[in-house]
Amino acid sequence: MQITIELPDNIANQLQSVNISRRVLELIAADHYRQGRIGAAEVRQILNFSSRWETYEFLKQEKAYLPYTEDDLEQDVQAIRNVLSRE
Repeated sequence: MQITIELPDNIANQLQSVNISRRVLELIAADHYRQGRIGAAEVRQILNFSSRWETYEFLKQEKAYLPYTEDDLEQDVQAIRNVLSRE
C-alpha cells in the first residue's frame, strides 16, 4: 500500500534530512503498540528489525509502553503466590 501526504513546502523543506516514510511508519507502529492493537512481534515485522532486542529498544525510545495497571500487578502477584504455594 502506498499513501501520499501533502505538506506545505516550508515544512517539507525542514524535513528533507529525515526519511519521512520510515518515520511515519515508526510512529504508526509505536502508536498501534501503545493501544494494544499489535504486539512487539508485529512491530518487529513492520519495521524489519533484526532482533526482538532492537524492537524493545525502539519501543523504549518511543515511550511506547503497554498500559500496566495496579490491577494487572495484583493479578501477577497473585499468580506468583499461587505458583510458589505449590512448591
